[in-house]
Amino acid sequence: MSMFEDIPVGVGIIYEGERIRGREMQVELGGPREQYKFELVQARGMDEVEDGKITIIGPDIPGLKQGTNNPFGLLVEVAGREVEKDLEGVIERRIHEYLNFIEGFMHLNQRYDIQLRLSKKSYERGLNSFNLIGKILYRLFKSEMPFIEKIQFTFITDPPTVKEWYEKAMRVYEERDARARGMSDDEVEVFYGCSLCQSFAPTHLCVITPQRYANCGAISWFDGRATAKVDPKGPVFEIPKGALIDPVKGEYEGVNRTIQVKSLGEIQRVQLYTAFGYPHTSCGCFEGVAFYIPEVDGFGLVHRGFKGQTVNGLDFVTLSDLTAGGRQVDGFHGVSIEYMRSPKFLQADGGWSRIVWMPSEIKERVKDFIPTDIVDKIATEKEVANLEGLRSFLKERGHPIVERWIEAKPVEAEAPKEVVAPTLELPPGMVPIQGIPAGMGLKIILKNAKIRAERMIIRVERGK
Repeated sequence: MSMFEDIPVGVGIIYEGERIRGREMQVELGGPREQYKFELVQARGMDEVEDGKITIIGPDIPGLKQGTNNPFGLLVEVAGREVEKDLEGVIERRIHEYLNFIEGFMHLNQRYDIQLRLSKKSYERGLNSFNLIGKILYRLFKSEMPFIEKIQFTFITDPPTVKEWYEKAMRVYEERDARARGMSDDEVEVFYGCSLCQSFAPTHLCVITPQRYANCGAISWFDGRATAKVDPKGPVFEIPKGALIDPVKGEYEGVNRTIQVKSLGEIQRVQLYTAFGYPHTSCGCFEGVAFYIPEVDGFGLVHRGFKGQTVNGLDFVTLSDLTAGGRQVDGFHGVSIEYMRSPKFLQADGGWSRIVWMPSEIKERVKDFIPTDIVDKIATEKEVANLEGLRSFLKERGHPIVERWIEAKPVEAEAPKEVVAPTLELPPGMVPIQGIPAGMGLKIILKNAKIRAERMIIRVERGK
């Protein structure tokens, strides 16, 4: 008998990466429109956990109105002789993987950023209770992570209870993150890699160091070490650092070798502490985005919970699309909130002295880690609404980025020069293009080209 014979929909790796659009969903749990949502794993004593117990606090799925988004919390309590506090974050991250095994069920992000959708089709086929989802999670956790001897689940949709537990969860996340601070990349011989998100971004691999959390914000270096120990064949594994190539940009021979293998040769080099050149790749579960603003030669930051437009007129969703997919895109960098607290945060690009704008909410959360002489010089949505206002703000506050600006010098107009087209000898069999009709332009498309220019002049010549 199959492990999921009694489940009314398919369960397996083939359903990973399935997207459920708004018109297709029965219900959404959490999501960007809902403030209170969380997933929390807590390690308990053996006598504190009833193996396989599933509790629902609030309405079950049929009691949630079709097409709505709802506050949601999932508390998972685990016990076992090998279970330790450092494993909580990694077990949490596996919820993302396992729920995406369910046909017609989509899970995005982690911790306090979760977004879950159940499709109408799977709901109509019988996936209509958290009890069924709990059974699927139970079987997957027990089969895939055998060091968990006992596990129980509590699904919460009652709004006051979700809010109460959300506040508890936020304190737990902060305590976890604080434990990982203070350690240097130079103090360890190995980093850790996480390939959990390769179903969404096949060329992406998170490189986790003491000073660079996973992009999702859920896995620290200590979490990686604990997981690789108890689950050596799992998606979190050791990466030997190898020789240090660049101490400022954060490039290592061992990391490059690993990313080459894990990306099937698509990514050749990774520099951990810069958004230019060979930046760390991103899947789509990152907590925030660092994005380059060429008009002021600085960076903006935005987190997933910011619902407005950033200072350059783009919202988080648009910036996320530009950043995600396992690509290396100059000037777009997926980051975790905890990485913003790291001394190595964008160190090759100028660190905090290069940050010019960020939402007030996230600035408040990380302000103790921003240099005191910079913190009041970084604009938020409360001070500026556009790039013109940003430029004025930076000048008024004396932001160090102003020193990088070079005022453009006026350029004298040059008389048009006659251009003589060279005569080309074509290889045998090739026919030249002749007789382009008047008014029809010739378009030249450059693919995979990088063009650098100190200055670009656009001149309109009339009367020609």
